[in-house]
Amino acid sequence: MKPETRDVSILERIIAYCDEIDSTKEYFGDSKEILRTNSIYKNALSMCVLQIGELTTHLTTNFRSTHTSVPWSDIKKMRDIAAHHYGAFSVDFLWDTVTDDITVLRSYCRACIEELRTSDAHAISRRPPRKSPDTTG
Repeated sequence: MKPETRDVSILERIIAYCDEIDSTKEYFGDSKEILRTNSIYKNALSMCVLQIGELTTHLTTNFRSTHTSVPWSDIKKMRDIAAHHYGAFSVDFLWDTVTDDITVLRSYCRACIEELRTSDAHAISRRPPRKSPDTTG
């Protein structure tokens, strides 16, 4: 799999988790107060944040170094907190993340996918045509 194709695949999965966060918020009532009192709600959102953080580690180094508008290493750190220090994940921090940051991340990932697909299409169109095999034989 080409690195660009791999990055697109990972970005699509990140977007899917962003969408799942929105669906989870809608299901539980999109309320920080409910999040404070409902561990199932908190666990569901935390798992999505954890998965997004894990996925960022699979983006190519080239992608992460050229697409610096998103703090990829901070997203990875959030994954580590969710996975290893769950009690340290404050409701306020989680709420701010899923309310503000996820929307920005999803939009950025969509723009990156479009950019990668466009650049890949341009690269394909600039390739010289393949020679057809000689069938005269």
